[in-house]
Amino acid sequence: MSVAASYANCERITRAAAANFYPAFLVLPRPRRRAMYALYAFNRLTDDIADDAGTTDDRRAALNQWRSTLRESLDGRPHPVLSALADTARRFSVPQQYFHAVIDGCERDLEPRPFPTFAELYRYCYHVASAVGLACIHIWGFRGDRAPEYAESAGVALQLTNILRDIGEDRDRGRVYLPVDDLKRFGCDPQRVCDNPTCEAFQELMRFQADRAKQYYDHSRRLESCLDPAGRAIYSVLWGTYRRLLTRIEAARFDVLTTRVRVPTREKCWLVARALPVRWGWARG
Repeated sequence: MSVAASYANCERITRAAAANFYPAFLVLPRPRRRAMYALYAFNRLTDDIADDAGTTDDRRAALNQWRSTLRESLDGRPHPVLSALADTARRFSVPQQYFHAVIDGCERDLEPRPFPTFAELYRYCYHVASAVGLACIHIWGFRGDRAPEYAESAGVALQLTNILRDIGEDRDRGRVYLPVDDLKRFGCDPQRVCDNPTCEAFQELMRFQADRAKQYYDHSRRLESCLDPAGRAIYSVLWGTYRRLLTRIEAARFDVLTTRVRVPTREKCWLVARALPVRWGWARG
């Protein structure tokens, strides 16, 4: 399979699965957009392996094989998806360690274990989200020593937002991603969190977590000034989409146990339209 065909496969995967990301990718020039398709497709397939219906041992073996395939592809062996990722890594000098960090994070999900403290949850967020953000800034183009720090914070902010949105779904699958010490502090069950989204304990817990996420959003906003125009454009769309998602979770009074909070398509389109002048250097965002 040619590298061009591999990129085409990655675009098909992204178009089919990336509701929150695909519109944002469109603001990038084609070479960088294709690179984002490759990165997204890798992440999507890694997640799919970890979430497969097989046994834990089967999924662990599959992830180990996937890691071996990744190494071989980065060394030049053709692959329907990873050839594009390998080309992206070469073109944009993306450190390979970030790809392996994503696999490490998915391995953490094979046997759901509680997170005793936020420090341990932070490490998980780094692997499944911040590592992706750190790869992204190489594709987008960045300057300044602090850009990686801000990208890491962005990954944590986005992942914390995902965790808050998906608490009900994750709980029903036997997974609780909030720190145990926070759950105990606010009087919530470390195993089930809560069954009533209107109860005071749950409301206080969620408000605390939302405020924590906001701190990371505030810190990560500084990344914009470190990025090239196209990078600022796509980052403004992604940051804006997830920050709006957090706002909608708050507006729903944290009722994430019975409904799935979403950002409407019209708002995503508005963010993309607003980013286009930034993309062309007509505005700073």
